[in-house]
Amino acid sequence: MSADESEPITIAIAVDDAALADRLAALLGGVAGLRLAAPDETADVAIVTPHGRDKRSLDEGSLDHDKTDGRAIDGFQLTARERDVLALMAEGCSNKEIARSLGISVHTAKFHVGSLLDQLDATGRTDAVAHAARRGIIEL
Repeated sequence: MSADESEPITIAIAVDDAALADRLAALLGGVAGLRLAAPDETADVAIVTPHGRDKRSLDEGSLDHDKTDGRAIDGFQLTARERDVLALMAEGCSNKEIARSLGISVHTAKFHVGSLLDQLDATGRTDAVAHAARRGIIEL
């Protein structure tokens, strides 16, 4: 066995559907030779759902209307899950508290928080909430 074969393959999961991301993490997390990437860690392989696409018909390019409520505010189209996470962030919840409240893993909660920080071009959680409030995405 070569040195390359003994090192685990690092996999990043970036899926809009939180339940699916949790299932994938649970399934892949126990596989010998695989390791799930931490947020902001470089991975060997990524499992990604194209943003705004329906997982049932990716080849057709149809929009997934189940994941959003159709509201685009100031150029932001957040999923229902992202709005839930943002609301909990506004209440001052930690990633662990967000995960418990939404019935998702802490890893998935961190993924959603990181995604929101990127989308809102925020430097931190408080900054993200302030940006979202200024843009009318949430009300404080």
